[in-house]
Parts: sequence; structure tokens; C-alpha cells
Amino acid sequence: MDDIETLTKKLFPYAYNILGNIADSQDVIQDVLIKFNEKETSSISNHNAYLIKSVINQAINLKKKNDRERNQRISLPEPIITNQGESKIEIEEILNYSMLVLLEVLNTKERAVFLLKEAFDYDHEEIANIFSVSVENSRKLLSRAKKKLKQNKPNVVTTTSRDRIYLEKYIEAIRNRDVITLEQMLSEEVKVLADGGTKVNVVAQLTSGINDTIKLITYVFEHYQKGFRIEIDKINHQPALLFYDGTLLMNCQVFELNKGGKIINIFSVVDPDKLLPN
Repeated sequence: MDDIETLTKKLFPYAYNILGNIADSQDVIQDVLIKFNEKETSSISNHNAYLIKSVINQAINLKKKNDRERNQRISLPEPIITNQGESKIEIEEILNYSMLVLLEVLNTKERAVFLLKEAFDYDHEEIANIFSVSVENSRKLLSRAKKKLKQNKPNVVTTTSRDRIYLEKYIEAIRNRDVITLEQMLSEEVKVLADGGTKVNVVAQLTSGINDTIKLITYVFEHYQKGFRIEIDKINHQPALLFYDGTLLMNCQVFELNKGGKIINIFSVVDPDKLLPN
């Protein structure tokens, strides 16, 4: 069996893609590994498969608990930097940000089945074994998940070196309150989703449409972000802006662009509990 560090790195994407939270994912993995080390394991033929199954099921239970306690607040995934630098996690197996947000329309079992089949290439026999259901039930769960996702599947464009230039233009337009440029950069269906958690009151949790979005982003910049240092990075494989007050990260904004190159979603995380270093 792999060592603890390798196992943790391997197990993390399974937990995070279900939970969307780094600390919760780490807690689940640690708890599973502790219980595994205390267990008589001679009868377990495949230790890695057993651990993956345990992490998935425990992550599902925790996700259900978190959803019950959220009280309908918008809750965005905790951002993970995926700029190909050295990482303690399997970056390529972390889903893009827009897909993680979209997966919130699924119940936890549908989410897990969809992830195992589409992200980790499990077959239905393996999925059925993990959840102790029939193969037919696994197929039905996947079918329901795909049906729910079909109408809203994000058209995330592969990030390129042009993203930096694009976001530099966006920042300059906000700084100058250049409404005309912003109108050209935003799609008609643009939305801003903001997550302040329980500690920060956001100006608006959900804003849609070009005019209201421009009013919001220019207001927030003028009143809250004007003095911040802004860095351009890649978060969950998508272009993002990081707003720093000194060395303290205050806001992470992840951008989804449509096929026409216009901004269709801005996911803004200001919850301090989700802005800790990865």
C-alpha cells in the first residue's frame, strides 16, 4: 500500500470534488486513515479501493450535513490554485470551478455517481459496489444527474496565455469605470454569485444582467477593493483575480467565459474561512 502522504494526495480529489471544501476533505481523509490503521485489514484484498470507498461515503455523509446547515445561503466551492506549480494534491483530478458550482443542483448520491463515472472513469459495477446498490440503480442515478446538468452545463473555454491580457483589460476597465468596455466584455446572461459565509455580509449574493453587474462590480471596487493588490492566477483550472490587503487574501473571483469570449459567470468568494492558503 502507498505511504500516508501519497495516499492523502490520491484520496483528496475524491473528497474535495464531493465537498468543495479543503479542510473538510482533509478531515475526512484523516479520519478514514486513522480508522483504517486501527482495523484488522488482512481480509481486505485491495486497500486503496477500500480507502477510496470509505472516503467517498464519509464525504457524502458530511456533504448532506453541511447542506442541511447552510440555510439556503449561496455556498461556493473553496478555491484551489491550479497553476501547475508544485502541489500536494492531484491537480488534474480537481474539477473546474464552474462544474463544481453546477454540481450543487444534484443530490449528494447523484453527485458522487456522476463524479466517479465522468471524472474518475469508474464503471457501473465498481460504482454499485461502492454504494451497495445494483448496477441498474447506478445507471439510473447517473441518468438523473446528467438530465439535471444538461440544461446548465458550463461552456468553460480552455485557459490560455490570453487570459492574463483579458483580465488585465477587465481590471483597467473597472478602475476607470469604463462602462462601454465592460459592456463589451460581459455576456447578456452574466451572473455574479458571491459567498461571504457566516462572517462577511456581501453586497448581493446573486446579481444578473449586464447593467446590474456593472453597477455591482464598480461599486464593490470603489468602496472595498480600490486599495488592494490584485493578482491574476488560475483557480480550479479557470482564470481568476485574487485581491490582497497586504499579504491577506480578501477576495477570490473566478471567471467563466463563454465560447464567444465573454464573461458569463463571476464567482466571488469573500468568506475568510475559504480564503486560507492551500
